[in-house]
Amino acid sequence: MTETPGRARPGPAPADPGRVHGVYRFAGFMLELSGVLSLLQGVSAVARDTLYGGTPPYEYRFDLTAWGWIHLVVGVALIVAGLGVLTGKAWGRGAGVAAAAVSLITQFMFIPHYPLWSISVMALDLITIWVLSRFPPDFDLGRR
Repeated sequence: MTETPGRARPGPAPADPGRVHGVYRFAGFMLELSGVLSLLQGVSAVARDTLYGGTPPYEYRFDLTAWGWIHLVVGVALIVAGLGVLTGKAWGRGAGVAAAAVSLITQFMFIPHYPLWSISVMALDLITIWVLSRFPPDFDLGRR
């Protein structure tokens, strides 16, 4: 097809207000990933899996089953917050920062049980907190 000289080319479609773009999509997926990892961690601890061995005494001593339930609750909160961010809800940003901060603290306290896993999830939580608190709600990488 040839383009007619007098006709303007249609531009990109206007952005859907309920759809998230750019860094917020990334943050939503990071919340979802952190939530799923916390759920897996919690299920493993509650099921008395052999993944977590004995640990030396330390300050944040809880029963491994208690840690499992803590991680299950935090994982569900992260998934709900991630869905809030991905669907563009007004409460999504605040809930995402709060859930990621709680996850960061619980992962820090869980380090003696499984250090590499905890540090990896902590990195996801830190990146998520930074993205959600750094960029304004209308920020879109495609428009800048």
